[in-house]
Amino acid sequence: MDQKRQKRMKSNRESARRSRMRKQKHLNDLAAQICQLRKENSQILTSLSLTTQHFFAVETENSVLRTRMMELSSRLQSLDEILHCLNGSNTISNGLFCDSNQIDNSSITPWNLMYMNQQPIMALANIFQY
Repeated sequence: MDQKRQKRMKSNRESARRSRMRKQKHLNDLAAQICQLRKENSQILTSLSLTTQHFFAVETENSVLRTRMMELSSRLQSLDEILHCLNGSNTISNGLFCDSNQIDNSSITPWNLMYMNQQPIMALANIFQY
C-alpha cells in the first residue's frame, strides 16, 4: 500500500512539473508574440506617418496646381478676347466692346500681351501648410 502511495505521489509530482513546464513555455511564447506585435505596430506607425506626410505634400501641391490652373484659364480667356478683338470683330465679347482701330498693333508682343489685361496671380506653396 505504501509503495502504491509513493508511486502515485511521484507520478503527481512529475505531472505537476510537466504542467509548470507547459505553463512556462506558454508564457515564453506569449512574451515573444508581444515583442513581435510591438515591432509590427512600430513599423505600421512609421509607415502611417510617412504616408500622412506624403498625403499632405500632395494635397498642398494639388492646391497650388489648381490655383495655377485657374490663373492660366483666366489668362487664356483674356488672350482669347484680345485675339478676338485683333481679328477685327467689333462685337461685344464677355461684356467687352472691341474696336480694333483703337489697338496699337506695334505694342503687341508675346511679352506685352500678359500686361494688357492683368498681372498674373502667383500662389506660393508654403501658404498651404497644415
